[in-house]
Amino acid sequence: MFGKLSLAAIPLDQPIPMIASCIVGLVILGVLGWVAAKGYVPYLWKEWICSVDHKRIGVMYTLLAMIMLLRGFSDALMMRSQQALAFHSGGYLAPEHYDQIFSAHGTIMIFFVAMPFLIGLMNFVLPLQLGVRDVAFPTLNSVSFWLTATGVLLVNLSLVIGEFARTGWLPYPPLSELQYSPGVGVDYYLWSLQIAGVGTLLTGVNFVTTILKLRAPGMSYLRMPMFCWTSLAANLLIVAAFPILTATLAMLTLDRYLGFHFFTNDGGGNMMMFMNLIWAWGHPEVYILILPAFGIFSEVISTFSSKPLFGYRSMVMATMAICILSFMVWLHHFFTMGAGADVNAVFGIATMIIAVPTGVKVFNWLFTMYGGSVRFTTPMLWSLGFMITFVIGGMTGVLMAVPPADFVLHNSLFLVAHFHNVIIGGVLFGAFAGYTYWFPKAFGFRLHEGLGQAAFWCWLVGFYVAFMPLYVLGFMGMSRRMQHYDVPEWRPWLLIAAAGAAIITVGIILQIVQLVVSIRNRESLRDETGDPWDGRSLEWSTPSPPPAFNFAVLPNVEGEEAYWGIKSTARELGRLRDEPAYEAIEMPRNSPTGFVCAFFATIVGFSLIWHIWWFAAVGFLGAYATFVAFAWRDHHEEFIPVEEVARIDRANRASRAAALARRAAS
Repeated sequence: MFGKLSLAAIPLDQPIPMIASCIVGLVILGVLGWVAAKGYVPYLWKEWICSVDHKRIGVMYTLLAMIMLLRGFSDALMMRSQQALAFHSGGYLAPEHYDQIFSAHGTIMIFFVAMPFLIGLMNFVLPLQLGVRDVAFPTLNSVSFWLTATGVLLVNLSLVIGEFARTGWLPYPPLSELQYSPGVGVDYYLWSLQIAGVGTLLTGVNFVTTILKLRAPGMSYLRMPMFCWTSLAANLLIVAAFPILTATLAMLTLDRYLGFHFFTNDGGGNMMMFMNLIWAWGHPEVYILILPAFGIFSEVISTFSSKPLFGYRSMVMATMAICILSFMVWLHHFFTMGAGADVNAVFGIATMIIAVPTGVKVFNWLFTMYGGSVRFTTPMLWSLGFMITFVIGGMTGVLMAVPPADFVLHNSLFLVAHFHNVIIGGVLFGAFAGYTYWFPKAFGFRLHEGLGQAAFWCWLVGFYVAFMPLYVLGFMGMSRRMQHYDVPEWRPWLLIAAAGAAIITVGIILQIVQLVVSIRNRESLRDETGDPWDGRSLEWSTPSPPPAFNFAVLPNVEGEEAYWGIKSTARELGRLRDEPAYEAIEMPRNSPTGFVCAFFATIVGFSLIWHIWWFAAVGFLGAYATFVAFAWRDHHEEFIPVEEVARIDRANRASRAAALARRAAS
């Protein structure tokens, strides 16, 4: 009745996962108890869990990513401390547990930290920058988020019920085939990523439609902010690349569940097909992550340099060039697999070519700062730290694009250092810059500046201390995924790397303290006008936080920097534009569809992992019933009365008029 599930699935003999799961369980119960005791359950259910407002969904994505960052970073701490201790010894992590940790670390950080963080920022910002009220498909947006949350839940369930994959963050066959991984670890991986991947694909369709079809009047493509362009490119890649991931994992699932032989060489399959397919998705995935971060840096650097972005059109061209070229370099991930010198040369050259548009962006950012009035706020510090760190990571990538060099460095810690160099220095720094930059827009008050800058310096110093030694270890011949080692020359570098991880830990603690202190002191950090940074794009023309309808009247865009033009005119005239004619606004009604879909998706995923077929059928039927009920819904959308629209907009206009008067007086 319960398939492969039994009490033996709970790792009672392993203290680390049991203690960790007990702590997590107590924290969750404590939070739920506090929410219930305060009477917040109805509010949370109606206004957040059932919300289809892009801003609230964006906040929930970002919160989910930050929680999973703590989970994934705890795995990183265990890996670094294990390798620091495991000289001539087994350390404190058994090999099978260590294998699960490095697999979970990569999976969580890519799929459940980087992706939700950037999708959350896109969710919050894109409709505001485009001058529209919401995304194209609001309910589908909710479904996307809750399916991602289902993937997160399944990954974390593997901590206490069963095991996670021991294959690395990509489940290469034959190791991931049933013969070599008979447990449920690979199944947890497959179903959590398939369900979350459906959510990500729906997000890509939603954002591409929103950007192409729902722009404000007058906002042509070449008047969109750069973050909209990089988000468009990233979501085009999602639409094109994620079906490849879905098909690849589906084939591996058929191998494991029904005895197919897509990737088993002795059954007529070819495991190299998996390598090609997974990296045909995997390299565009790198740019799915980094392109939105490039857009964030463009917005931040332009704002805090008090200048328009230098070379806007060249940045657009570079962005779309990266979008296309990212599909032409996947084979550089396995130069050593025997494709031949000619094939390796073609992909090596393509890899070097894709570095060119990235270099164009770096020079454009530098020229944007040149001659500007640069303000070294926390978001700007993240951007400057990114430029230095990312260029170093990019140069090491170009080095590995040379096939003979890659033959020496492949599968070594040099590769680990390079990958973290671009992902932490690019994606994570970009996410932190965007989080700090748009936080006052989301919540109406700024984050504490001193603690933010202290956290930045801990992250930057900690990163270099943690990962520069790995470049050295790569040259010294240390390979990836080693649970213990016997080479004395390696140990000093591993101890330094562990110290770097400790410094990053201090940075994360400071970020948590920054959030707590900022909430406590929110009145003194209040953003009264909705424009705390003297911004240049349309999101800064709304109140902070923005109302459900975003704009009382949709803006009419007349230039490349829509809001800067409106603000400059107001400063010249010494007054705001005339009050618009307000109207009632129709907005989509909140819906539990996303949460209910995720509930049944969790049942389906968990049941398929443990072969509980009848329970999986129940989940499928529930999901189908949910879709039918949503398709046949007959309720009308909500109307926001004209009086409410006018009240909110007039209050914001009064704050802006007062700020304009203060500026004129000074």
